[in-house]
Order: sequence, then C-alpha cells, then structure tokens
Amino acid sequence: MATVDKMPMLQEGYEKLQADLKRLKEERPQIVDAIEEARAHGDLSENAEYHAAKERQGQIEASIAQLEDRLSRAQIIDPKDLSGDKVVFGATVTLLDEDDKPIRYQIVGETEADAKLGRISYNSPLGRALIGRKVDDEVEVTVPSGDRYYLVSKVEFI
Repeated sequence: MATVDKMPMLQEGYEKLQADLKRLKEERPQIVDAIEEARAHGDLSENAEYHAAKERQGQIEASIAQLEDRLSRAQIIDPKDLSGDKVVFGATVTLLDEDDKPIRYQIVGETEADAKLGRISYNSPLGRALIGRKVDDEVEVTVPSGDRYYLVSKVEFI
C-alpha cells in the first residue's frame, strides 16, 4: 500500500490523525504489560488472554503504521486561502436537489468525511461529480438508490 500520492486534508483532520496516533502510541506499553502478565499464567497454547493481547498488539501496530503513512503524505489545505468559482477540495457547496431543497456539503479528505455533518470525501461519488463544477452547473450522480440530480447554487470557501 506504499504510495507517494499526497493526501489532501483540512488542518482539523490532520490534528485528529495526530491525536489518534498519540493515543495508540500511549497504549503500546499497556499491551506489552498485558502480554507479560498473560505469559506469566503459563501454557501459551491455551491462554486466551495472551492471544487476545497479541492480536490487539498487531492491530495497534497496523493502525500506527497506517496513521504514520497518512500523516507523512498529508497535504494540508485551508479553505480560507482558496477562491474562485469552481468546486475544489475544501469548498463548501450548496446544492439544490430535484425538489429545490438546499443541501450543503464541504468537500473534505477521506478520513474527515461525515455526511451527517455535511462533509463528503472528494473521492465519494458525489464529491467526484462536484469537483470542477461551477454555479448553475447540473450534476448527475449514480448512487445505490438510483440517479440523483443536483444544481450547484453556491460555492464558498469558509
């Protein structure tokens, strides 16, 4: 999975990844202690505590490696530094759906996406369809429930 592609993200997303990494690194000694304690109980072949602790250690190490990779490839983008009339990473877009109901999304990185909070990944079907669009452009997106049509009504950098 080693790649040199930059991973765009907002400062907030970068800080969250750093906090997650710090938390996992702080958990490392506790897992080592749990492994040592489980070893002290004797036969490792039938020691569920030992196997659970070793499995957790593997999960933590994999997560740490993944977070370090993402942080090393991070390209922090501040939407306030952007301008223009096209939808780009970091832009906040107001769309009108087929019933002229406004929907607002910010285009963010994969790790920051949360549709309930109005944040969609630039890699999502809607995110990909919006990138490069301008106000008054129509957007068609195919989602599992069928095709959706939107009109870009506003592009902001906030």
